[in-house]
Amino acid sequence: MNQVPPRVELDEFAANTALVEGVDRYDAGWASEHLHRVGRHVGTAAFQRDAELANTQTPQLHQYDRYGVRVDEVEYDESYHRIMRAHIAEGGHTAAFAEPQPGAAVARAAVFMLFAQVEPGHCCPVSMTHSAVPVLRKNASVAEEWMPRVLSRDYDPELRSAKSSAILGMSMTEKQGGSDLRANLTTATPAGDGGYVLDGHKWFCSAPGSDAFLMTAQAPRGLSTFLVPRVLPDGTRNPFRIARLKDKLGNRANASGELELEGTRAVLIGEEGRGVPVLIDMVQRTRFDTVLGTVAGMRQATAEALWHARHRVAFGSTLVEQPAMTAVLADLALETEAATAVALRLARAFDDDASEHEIAFRRLATAVAKYWICKRGPGHAYEALECLGGNGYAENFPLARRYREQPVMAIWEGSGNVIALDVLRALGREPDAVAAFEAELALAAGAHPVFDAHLAATRERLHAVARMDAADAAASARGLVADLALALEASLLLRSAPPAVAELFVDARLGEGARHGHLYGDLPARRDLASVLERS
Repeated sequence: MNQVPPRVELDEFAANTALVEGVDRYDAGWASEHLHRVGRHVGTAAFQRDAELANTQTPQLHQYDRYGVRVDEVEYDESYHRIMRAHIAEGGHTAAFAEPQPGAAVARAAVFMLFAQVEPGHCCPVSMTHSAVPVLRKNASVAEEWMPRVLSRDYDPELRSAKSSAILGMSMTEKQGGSDLRANLTTATPAGDGGYVLDGHKWFCSAPGSDAFLMTAQAPRGLSTFLVPRVLPDGTRNPFRIARLKDKLGNRANASGELELEGTRAVLIGEEGRGVPVLIDMVQRTRFDTVLGTVAGMRQATAEALWHARHRVAFGSTLVEQPAMTAVLADLALETEAATAVALRLARAFDDDASEHEIAFRRLATAVAKYWICKRGPGHAYEALECLGGNGYAENFPLARRYREQPVMAIWEGSGNVIALDVLRALGREPDAVAAFEAELALAAGAHPVFDAHLAATRERLHAVARMDAADAAASARGLVADLALALEASLLLRSAPPAVAELFVDARLGEGARHGHLYGDLPARRDLASVLERS
């Protein structure tokens, strides 16, 4: 009696009104049929079972084969390969590059979010393959060899040279430097045949089972970027020693490892000494994908909490009908819709037809969104987990796994301070990015007096911080980025969401007494919360 049925066999795209509307708003309506197909697939009981298995039957490292030959292979459960095969087939990695058109990046973002909503760990290599494309294009011979493979919708997990498809990973950071890539100690020595030989270590290697990796190393002229294949053209293994796999808090389906490089063959991408500039576009895209991953997690958390509350009865009524729970659920839905609005607006700025203004906007908006949305993810997941009571804390329900997953989005691809300082650099060096961001916010000017007051205060703070000395500006960076993010979310909702959603968000997040770090469920009184929940 009074048991909640499994939340399975749904079209996860159709069930997400904010996502459906955003896809259409940002010129990707042509992908609707495709997205409904993906939504039905990830909503099946079989896919959800694979998501569970991929996180409980975790990757295993095999350094040697039975004969003692060094192989350094990562073995995944077949459930992981089924998930990867499905996601790659639907183009969540590189479809926007393979078939560019208005809205292509939006459609790709929606596919990515639908898969990440149910199983996020596998999205790491999917994202890296996507983000590597602009880097590969900077070397003509590399692009000729590798681009057809990364654009392919086939998935082949075997490490061999004769493959028509490829998945790419990345390995930049080292134990002594972390985010400071210029502190890398790995050396790159010209081999005399146009290639290089790498010697050193990497503290984090994402998806070490991939076919090739982008890496940084110190070449004769300074830090440079290289492509490192796992298998050489003659079919032999490139020296690539996986010392161990990381024992992570979450992200269990995805392997992360530590590497030792000795005589490892590599190909230079771009110019020697220009390693960081070569990677800028890649970093921006991986950061954007952490936003997508967080939003997908928010959607899962909100959907699971609402499903439970709509089916569970306590004290004579369903949980969703009880005012305290209604407020919590509406607040979770509000956070999710605001984050979804930013994710899809930003996706449109990554399309091939993006103007210079759009490119400038995404430069700053990506950092702002990465900071704020990814930091909101863990608290959002916790509150949704609590809505399920003791079941939320149990491993055979999905929200315990989601709660452990969300922090990685804030940590990887630049943690909070790194991102906040990146915003400060943009303020000083890229006035076009600041102007484009301010122009986006201004599109909602006059729509709500509370928003107008926040916009004016944020502009004043923005320009005040720009005038500060470096130490004071750094100390103020987090607060400034939070204000910018809330302004962007509010501006987008005021222009696109129903009044019940937009006005509640503005009053709850920007109004008198609003607290950025508030606990969910602390909303202004007498609002139309039912309309907010209907959209979820």
